[in-house]
Amino acid sequence: MADVVMPQLGETVIEGTITRWIKAVGDVVAEGDVLLEVSTDKVDSEIPATSSGTLTEIFAKEGDTVAVGAKLGVIGGASSAPAPTEAPADEPAVATPAAAPAAVAAPTPTPTPAAQATPQPSPAPLAAPAPSAPAFVAQQPAPAVVAPLAPPPPPTFNTAPTAPAAAAPLTADGVNTVLSPVVRKMINENALDPAQIAGTGAGGRITRADVQAILDAKAGTTATATTAQAAAVVASAAPIAPPIASAQPAAAASTPTAQATSVPTAIPTGKSVSIPFSNIRRRTAEHMVMSKATSAHTLLVVEVDYSAVDKVRLELKDQFKREEGTSLTYLPFIARATIDAIREFPHVNASVGANELIVHGDVNLGIAVDLNYEGLLVPVVHGADQLRLRAIARGVSDVAGRARSKKLTVDDLSNGTFTITNLGGYGTVLTGAVISQPQVAILSTDGVRKRPVVAELPGGVDAIVIHPVGNLAFTWDHRAFDGAYAAAFMARVRDILETRDWASEF
Repeated sequence: MADVVMPQLGETVIEGTITRWIKAVGDVVAEGDVLLEVSTDKVDSEIPATSSGTLTEIFAKEGDTVAVGAKLGVIGGASSAPAPTEAPADEPAVATPAAAPAAVAAPTPTPTPAAQATPQPSPAPLAAPAPSAPAFVAQQPAPAVVAPLAPPPPPTFNTAPTAPAAAAPLTADGVNTVLSPVVRKMINENALDPAQIAGTGAGGRITRADVQAILDAKAGTTATATTAQAAAVVASAAPIAPPIASAQPAAAASTPTAQATSVPTAIPTGKSVSIPFSNIRRRTAEHMVMSKATSAHTLLVVEVDYSAVDKVRLELKDQFKREEGTSLTYLPFIARATIDAIREFPHVNASVGANELIVHGDVNLGIAVDLNYEGLLVPVVHGADQLRLRAIARGVSDVAGRARSKKLTVDDLSNGTFTITNLGGYGTVLTGAVISQPQVAILSTDGVRKRPVVAELPGGVDAIVIHPVGNLAFTWDHRAFDGAYAAAFMARVRDILETRDWASEF
């Protein structure tokens, strides 16, 4: 016997919604077979079987939202039969979510769906439900799917007479309005009418992707109307001076957090536009507020002279662009220096547990990625401490690109131990970032500009020279370590950036 449980689908994920059971009670499964699909606020995932046998019980129906670790079903031995579904005397009998025939002496070759007996209204039972596209990849072209032949369902072993299923409530137009908790919440929060939403789920049920499509369409309509209004206002206004050119145009175009995007349209004077929060916007807000309430945030800033970095970066940037397809920015140099400094100050690469500091042996580097101003994700370059500079740059570019194209997996968002957020391409001066829980620190890169600095020339003579200089802002959890430790760590990062022979990395 083996339990099917809701897995941990990311560090901050505490629950998931069952979108579809692929296997039904009585189906024989092999280890690794996909049992069901689960949706979270970040990704949609397939849950595989952890052992071989027969799926004997299902406890969570499609549309149910369950906590991480909750029991979803049971896989028995290869010869196991489905468990009887006799209900306790004080509880109503509940049929399994899978479609099953009415109670008969023996199974018939042609399956006949039986009504579900549920304590609350539910949709009428259907044959194999049509799969719905995961919300996370809804924008990708849907591959052709050949429906497998469904085996005859097993007989029902419940000896109690089955009660007829309550009819699903309908709107005035006859639209089925039985909704999952997640879908109902989205509809209520955005004041939508379910009768106006065409469902693509099983039996025309409204899915999360259906609601999100309506919200995206409304957002596009609002943006179009706003753009037209703004154009009229701008046309009648005085000319606006163009923005000052960035000191790092090449870097800004390729850094993960400085994606080249259009500036949001200005709202016309005297007008207000209501823009509903997207799911990722709400989740980001919840995580940021939780982080501020959890960690004793403290900020420390050091100034770095990037002359040693630029000596190599400017010389090799064209070659690097040809070979790797991305620009050689300051970020991989900073990441490499940070990872090397962590070896000497391992408490930076940790998380706070119950009255303990959990120090991690591997450096799994999180990179904060902006999603076209609509949200924030922190994909992870796993085992970054085993990579040299070129491989780090390649890994950062890979996860950032897949974050923006919505191709991240659960593993890409899991087990980060230290995070870098890179806003330097925008020419920022000082950024106090919020820690990505449950980590204890985050490093923010700020803009690099040429400035006059005092340098010691050969022979011990001081002179004022022009060097590329920028700030590194370090936010850490004061519960984990104190200011002296943080300052020593950042001093080591600065020393590595300023004194290393970076040519040896290529």
